[in-house]
Amino acid sequence: MKEEKQCPQCGNPLSGRSDKRFCSNQCRAQAHNVNRRHNSAEQLLLSINTVLRRNRTLLKQASPQGKTTTYRQVLDMAGFDFRYFTHVYQTKQGNTYHFCYDYGYLLLPEEKVLIVNWQPYMSESR
Repeated sequence: MKEEKQCPQCGNPLSGRSDKRFCSNQCRAQAHNVNRRHNSAEQLLLSINTVLRRNRTLLKQASPQGKTTTYRQVLDMAGFDFRYFTHVYQTKQGNTYHFCYDYGYLLLPEEKVLIVNWQPYMSESR
């Protein structure tokens, strides 16, 4: 006995051509609209992750040795986006480091920025 195909959108049986995927134009349109919405949500995540990766790359380039002070304007001109970071590390002294994966920065007075690498001791204090 041949198994009858079903519409993936509504579950109704399919009739007609053997390669038919949806039972009606309405089901086909609904399925494609769901995919389009899903894709836009995925696109948002991808664009945010692109910004985070670019931020990390810029921090790494500015601080190849792992700890450097630079001016905020240098990072701004390179395309760094201070609105995006992966996590925050707060020291016992109250300083707040913003991290993009394993590279972080601390905003200092006079528009300076201290760039650091993630250190093992930072995980212990969480």
